Amino acid sequence: MAEKKIVDKIVYWIVGILVVLILGGVLIGALYVHTALQPIDRHSTKKVDISVPLGASNEQIGETLVKQKVIKNAKIFTYYVKSHNFSAFQAGFYELKPSMSVKEVANQLSNGGSQISKHRVLVKEGITIDQIGDQIAKKTPYSKKAFLKLMKDQTFAKQLAKKYPDLLASSMAKKNVRYHLEGYLYPATYNYYDGLSLKGLVRQMVAQENTYMKSYYKKIKSEGLTVQQVLTLASLCEREGNNASDRAKIAGVFFNRIAAGMPLQSDISVMYALNTHKTHLYNKDTAVKSPYNLYKNKGYGPGPFNSPSIASVHAVLNPKSRAMGYLYFVADLKTGKVYYSQNFEEHTSTNTGIQTKNNSVN
Repeated sequence: MAEKKIVDKIVYWIVGILVVLILGGVLIGALYVHTALQPIDRHSTKKVDISVPLGASNEQIGETLVKQKVIKNAKIFTYYVKSHNFSAFQAGFYELKPSMSVKEVANQLSNGGSQISKHRVLVKEGITIDQIGDQIAKKTPYSKKAFLKLMKDQTFAKQLAKKYPDLLASSMAKKNVRYHLEGYLYPATYNYYDGLSLKGLVRQMVAQENTYMKSYYKKIKSEGLTVQQVLTLASLCEREGNNASDRAKIAGVFFNRIAAGMPLQSDISVMYALNTHKTHLYNKDTAVKSPYNLYKNKGYGPGPFNSPSIASVHAVLNPKSRAMGYLYFVADLKTGKVYYSQNFEEHTSTNTGIQTKNNSVN
């Protein structure tokens, strides 16, 4: 009987301890959630430009808010908006503050209409920073000159590289680069609203690029490539090919030429070196002295020639027909069909009788 009482007491003690631990855990959890819902800095006057892409999930928005140091915890944000029945947030740009609570952030995101301007800056696939400057001058209060000056601002570029090292480290390591952000301003439509700084607009473009490139960083490293090299080839494939299949085959041609120690000889590189667009290139053009002239210089050159689509990035990382040994290609301007050759003689023969596209390996 005495033994039973001892056992009962032990059981009571164990149950009591478990109850205390559970209650303690609940209280700690409640305190943790409560703290996470509070502002990062209630007294902060800092303003943060946040981009919500079309189709972004609450989880993705929460992660962006944490990275931009607007809220403390992405999971708590997701839990809060779900438990309080917030509908899908509107895509656009928002000016948020670290002094805002999760509730205030969620409310502002849900009232996104007032944060979205009717002015939109379109960054098309395959356009250069110079051409993006034209769009910014048309759609925002900022001049093309101011934009190009920012693109030359090394302090700004280094700040972005510090924030997105996986994306920009290889660009910053290159010399003789015209713009370290060439190729890194993601092709998309960006809403401009009153008060958004030029730096804020550019940050949105780079942030988008990083978002879409994330899933490729591991593969890029495993292939022994750099982001700069991949985006360089992607920028060439973007302009050389008209569809995913041809871009992947063209990427294969470029890799074969690099492996063979041959220059890439893309007209795109010459036109970028000349900072112009021409229907026809002449010998004096292809002889221009520039590190971007890949007729004269072997390898990848300094960096990208435009802003490639993520589809072109995928093509470069998944090249086709390399085993066929193609070293040349040419496109028929009338039909759009691309012809591939293993040697110069075959390439020359193919050129005869078709109206060739200017952008082709010669």
